[in-house]
Amino acid sequence: MAIEENQHAGPAEPAVLVTFAGPAEDSRRIMIATINRPAAMNTSNGEVANGIGAALEAAEADDRVRAVIVTGAGDRAFCAGVDVKAALRGDQLYAPGRAEWGFAGFTRHLITKPTIAAVNGVALGGGAEIVLAADLAVAAESASIGLPEVTLGLFAAAGGAVRLPCQIPPKIAMEMLLTGEPITAARAYQLGLVNQLAPDGQALQVACALAERICASAPLAVRASKVVARRLVDGQIAEEQAAWAHSAREHALVRASLDAQEGMRAFAEKRTPAWQMR
Repeated sequence: MAIEENQHAGPAEPAVLVTFAGPAEDSRRIMIATINRPAAMNTSNGEVANGIGAALEAAEADDRVRAVIVTGAGDRAFCAGVDVKAALRGDQLYAPGRAEWGFAGFTRHLITKPTIAAVNGVALGGGAEIVLAADLAVAAESASIGLPEVTLGLFAAAGGAVRLPCQIPPKIAMEMLLTGEPITAARAYQLGLVNQLAPDGQALQVACALAERICASAPLAVRASKVVARRLVDGQIAEEQAAWAHSAREHALVRASLDAQEGMRAFAEKRTPAWQMR
């Protein structure tokens, strides 16, 4: 399977690498969007959100692209959530002018083409929420998935609290949300949160093979299947809208709290937070 060029070539290393895979006669049918910040555990910032969001827009508009894979550079992290240091600086964390795309330009940016998360390391916070937003997921055997936001004085407001209880047994979801503790890839597979496990270092290859199986079917039928199964209306899941509104109200309150500020500072300073309950 051939992998083609990075579309974001330039003098500086891009935050998101876009490549393509497929047979020689149709080498652009699988788009691979790679979060390219391995030194920062592939945490998301405004550049990542813009890069992933733009890649999804390009994929949706290009009839040659039949599936999209999102993964992380290196072998330590798929995505370890938000860039906390950038958040503390007050940097823009969403795609400029496109906050509606959600975390990493992905979590509320639903396209009609199938999306696959290739989880090659830790998927924490927003990284786990990317997995929840994707249609399918493949995880390396040593990967882990978790929503540690409560340990930072926050909560999983980029889809974790909305989607996790719908995708795994509710009491297990509540345990993950309330403790912030991650689960192993094997446990995620057992719970149905990921479709396949892959040997370490091969999550992307296994995801590509899964995408090829999808690409063997009729493109219009695949799109229609996704749109109906996920209840997509104008790029949104209708049944989720009330839950998203509720999440936004709670997030505004929690994000403005002193505990949220303390949690992120403590994380950046590598110390135990001192909660004030306000």
